[in-house]
Amino acid sequence: MKKYVRPLLYGLLALLVLAQLYRPTRNLSNDQSNHVSTKYPVPADVEAILKPACYDCHSNLTAYPWYAEIQPVAYWLANHVEEGKRKLNLSSFTQRSVAVQNHKFEELIEMVKEGEMPLKSYTWTHGDARLSEQQRQTLVSWAQTNMDSLSARYPADSLVLKRR
Repeated sequence: MKKYVRPLLYGLLALLVLAQLYRPTRNLSNDQSNHVSTKYPVPADVEAILKPACYDCHSNLTAYPWYAEIQPVAYWLANHVEEGKRKLNLSSFTQRSVAVQNHKFEELIEMVKEGEMPLKSYTWTHGDARLSEQQRQTLVSWAQTNMDSLSARYPADSLVLKRR
């Protein structure tokens, strides 16, 4: 058994070194042409919360930490960002239908109120993303104000997601 340990370790080390040559695509387009702020007012206090707590995973521009240079961590982060953008992308927010926008505000309220966002795994390494109760309330109020604005502008049935 002992004679197989060293070759196995060398093999694993070689795989780790080779993995460093392959990099996932980074989320750096910074296309903001359909950003939430192009349709909805984003006050400075809300922007000050969104930037450190949300944008890395929910926009088209991620500020990558140093450990994103190490494989396989970079692939894990790329997958995490891709999934976050699929669920809510604040950079392409206004491309979606009004019903989807309304629903995303509703989800934001729910996730922030319940403390599900930002993720604990993110706040471990990004202390500035830990939200105080006041910050949570600020985000919730902002999203609710935007939902109220949509309700005032559009018929109620146009704000409901149609199930396929």
